[in-house]
Amino acid sequence: MTAADTARATIEAYYAAFNAGNAQGMLDAVTGDIEHRVNEGGIRSGKEKFAEFCSHMGVSYREELRDMVIFVNPDGTRGAAEFVVHGTYLQTDPGLPEARGQTYILPAGAFFDLKGGKISRVTTFYNLADWVRQVSHG
Repeated sequence: MTAADTARATIEAYYAAFNAGNAQGMLDAVTGDIEHRVNEGGIRSGKEKFAEFCSHMGVSYREELRDMVIFVNPDGTRGAAEFVVHGTYLQTDPGLPEARGQTYILPAGAFFDLKGGKISRVTTFYNLADWVRQVSHG
């Protein structure tokens, strides 16, 4: 297996765990010093902060990522993914519209750094204004 194959398999496992609602599976795919760069937000550093984020997401949102396309560089140190989020807003997040079980469909993507066969950085991107519009009228 090449480094690129390993990187692709790691990203695939990370997103398979996400779609299964398996936070531990996601944590198993990341390094202890994971850097999580949040869309239009701050940076969470370390596995503990990432675990807190995963726990929060599991309570506030139910999401499935579809139409996944994964890209990796030849040496397996960088990757990217493009997908469509199909979600339900379950519990109100502070500073966001009230949750009433609204559904949404949102194009999104992520960029990755990988080391030692694990994800060391994930940066997510989506159109927050589009999401707010969808849940405000849903």
